[in-house]
Formats: sequence, C-alpha cells, structure tokens
Amino acid sequence: MIGRTRSVVLTGVRGHLIDVEAHLAASLPTFTLVGLPDASLHEARDRVRAAVASSSLAWPQRRVTVNLSPASLPKSGSVTDLAIAVAVMAAAGMIAPASAARSVHLGELGLDGQVRPVRGILPSVIAAVDAGCPHVVVPQANLDEAALVPGAEVTAVDSLAQLAALYGNDDARPTARGPSATPSTESAPETNVPDLADVRGQPEARWALEVAAAGGHHLLMVGPPGAGKTMLASRLPGVLPDMAPGDALAATSIHSVAGTLDASMGLLTRPPFEAPHHSASAAAIVGGGARLARPGAISRAHGGVLFLDEAPEFPTGVLQTLRQPLESGEIVLHRAYGATRYPARFQLVLAANPCPCGHYFGRGGDCSCTPMARRRYFARLSGPLLDRIDLQVDVLPVRRAQAAPGESSASVAERVREARDRARSRWADFPWTASAQVPSRWLREHTPRSAASVAHAAMERGRLSARGADRALRVAWTLADLDAVAVPASDHVARAMMLRSRDGVQ
Repeated sequence: MIGRTRSVVLTGVRGHLIDVEAHLAASLPTFTLVGLPDASLHEARDRVRAAVASSSLAWPQRRVTVNLSPASLPKSGSVTDLAIAVAVMAAAGMIAPASAARSVHLGELGLDGQVRPVRGILPSVIAAVDAGCPHVVVPQANLDEAALVPGAEVTAVDSLAQLAALYGNDDARPTARGPSATPSTESAPETNVPDLADVRGQPEARWALEVAAAGGHHLLMVGPPGAGKTMLASRLPGVLPDMAPGDALAATSIHSVAGTLDASMGLLTRPPFEAPHHSASAAAIVGGGARLARPGAISRAHGGVLFLDEAPEFPTGVLQTLRQPLESGEIVLHRAYGATRYPARFQLVLAANPCPCGHYFGRGGDCSCTPMARRRYFARLSGPLLDRIDLQVDVLPVRRAQAAPGESSASVAERVREARDRARSRWADFPWTASAQVPSRWLREHTPRSAASVAHAAMERGRLSARGADRALRVAWTLADLDAVAVPASDHVARAMMLRSRDGVQ
C-alpha cells in the first residue's frame, strides 16, 4: 500500500516541488525516512507519529517507509511534517488517496496534532503554483502570506484532525489548542521612515543623497561624530520610489525565509532598510548556516538600503564579501551540502569617521591621532571596495548659522521620481531602470564624446580607474536626468567626478 502527496523544500528562495511517498509493509512496526533528510527532518518521524495519535487516529502497526523524492536533493526543516502525515494516512486508508495526491502540503506538526506555521511559505507556494499544483494546504497562521500568490488555491488548517476530516475521516478528533508559535526570530523591517526635513544644514550631503536616490548609486559619507551621517542614511528609503514588482516579490520571499515578514501588510513595496551593527557576525550580515545557508542582512536589504555605520569597524572579511553582490546583485554562499543563492541588489551606504577619534577634519580640528593611525584606520576600507562606491562626500560639522531646516522627504522624492521616470523611459527597451545598473558598453557607445573625454582624461592622469570612469559616467547620466536634459554634458561628468572625490558639490 502506497500513499502519495507533495510538498516543497527551499534552497535559498528557490522552491523545489518534491513527491512524498509512504509505503506500508507487513513486518515489524518501524518508521524509516529516506531521501536525504537532515537531522531536523529525521525528527519528523516522532512528531508525525505523536500528532496522528493525538488526533484520535490509529498509527498503522506496520513497517512504514517514507521517501522524499528526488532523493538527490538535500532537504531540511520541518515544512514536510504535514505532507509525511498525509502520505502515511493515505497509505493506511484513513483518508481518500485522491484527496491527498491532489494537494501540496506545507506545515510543521506539534505533538498535540496542531499544524504550526513555518518560514518561507511565500516562495514555497510560488514554486507549487509554477509547477502546476495550485492546490496548497498551509497552517492557519500562514494563510495571509500564502494568499499573496496569484493563482493559488489555498486551504488553511489548524490541526491534523481538521485536515483528516476534510479528506473524509470522521473519526479524527483534535486536542485542545495550545498557544501558537510564530516563526519569526529576527526584527521586522522598519516601516516608519523619518523625514529628511529633520536634517539641519548639510546641503552638499543632502544633494549627494538625492543623486544616490535618483540613480541607485552607492554612497560613502565621511565626517566627525554628530555631523548627521546616520540621520541622512536613515532617511534615504523615504526618498526612494516603490520597488518594481519583481523586486517586491523577491524581497518579500527573502523576508519570508528569514522569518521577518508581516504577511498582514501584503507584499513589501517600500525599500527595506538594514543597518547591522559592526559587532554582528559575518553569518548575520552575509548569511550562513551549517548545511544550507540562510539569508543575512545584505539579502534582506534587496531592493532597498544596506547601511554600515562606522564602516571601518566592520571585519575586513565582511567588507570584502560586499564586492560580489555590488557587481552581480546576488550573494552565493557555499556550504558542504551545496550552494545557496540569494538576491542582493541593494544600495550600499557607508558612514565613517575620518580617524579613530573622529575629529580630524578641515585643518585637523581637535584630532589627537597620528598620521599613521589615520591612514591605518581608513585603509580598512580597501581600494577595490571604494572604487565601487559611486558617491564619496565629506560631511562637515554644522555651524549654528548653517542650521536652517531643509526640504522634506516628499519634495526630494518627487524630483527623484521624475528623474527615475526619465531614465525608465530612455531604457524602456532594456532590462535596467536606473543609471547605476547600466552596463559599461552602453555608456561608452551613448555618452557624448565631449563629455566622456573628461573622465578619460582623468584616467590618463591616474585619478580614475577604468571602473571609476564608468561609474562617473553613470552618475553623470543621473545628473542629466535631475536637470531634465537628454544626455550628459562635460559639466555633468565633472560634477560626477567631484562627487567621487569627497570635495563636495552643489
């Protein structure tokens, strides 16, 4: 006797539809689980057996073998508990086999038979629908998240007994419902973005922030403590436009896997903001795990902003891992059981003090650091990393006479939206939508020669690398969009180069 159903396992944010088969044989009662399960999945044998008994159903006194196919795919977690129980009940004749085989089952089982929520429901349901299996059974607590997927026919259950009754078993009886657990262990992404009008003075830094928002550029701000670097960075999401549908779906899936998604709010449409502390581990920032890695802060920032305050204080290894996602827009984490890919296309914002004490600016300020200490401190930000930062500006202390209130986020966001609309219209036939995404070949072919020659001359003098020249041209196109002109001129390229030199521009 064989019972069949289906479930989904995740590798990163990619779901894989698997077949769950249960075979009952006349032999000594045992329960064997095969198909490359990990330790947590092996424990499903005890959870499933206890959940069936707690639902007033008789566990079959036979040799039970459950296969998770394909056997070559590593499987982890507790999301297949419900599918394993359904397959065993179908093989034992407790429920209609056709009902079990028709649906995809996702959920963890408690020993009392309750169906508990799990992470990654959104990408799992997407994978099921894409594979032509729209009928999905999920825990009641995951209903809002599963309902976000177009085309999915979702059934939510509280207990195994409730599902057995739906499949034709009238003997199932649920136990008293205990407190439900939520799968979230991380803090949810911030939704209340402060207003840019709170920042006093700093016209050059505010202008750099607007340029960064208009073109999707990375930004480095260097200045003493209290100059407003953190205030400016935290207000960048407020002037960014909503995420594109593809980025919104990818970002929501990542937060679903990470356990930080509030499904009642629907898809994430506003850019997320991640600001890990410099004492955070590499696994927390980049992603990690013993078998298949889970998403870190750089993946949770997909479609939004990753802010590293006191950037030189971060471990060098962590800073160097940023180079891959800055170029490719994804992070690949290799572990013994395979490689996991997560989207990681974000705007990187770095804030740094000019020296260990933080007071070196202008002609030295009140700095007590030696020249060697200053060089050693800032050298933690390597040349290859800085070469990938489009905008690099100084944020000097605000004097009382300069501390006038600035524009609100709404005013700046309107100009950013208009600039992005111009860029989107220009590149309507291409896959990119912002200047920071434009490939070098297109820049070389379409930037006017008179404008590009300014960057090329800087290359000849050794002031810019080839990558730096391309990034200056990308910023020049953003400046042209903000000025509402069709193509950048020499002045735009010169201003873009100044924005890379930490000299300030307005």
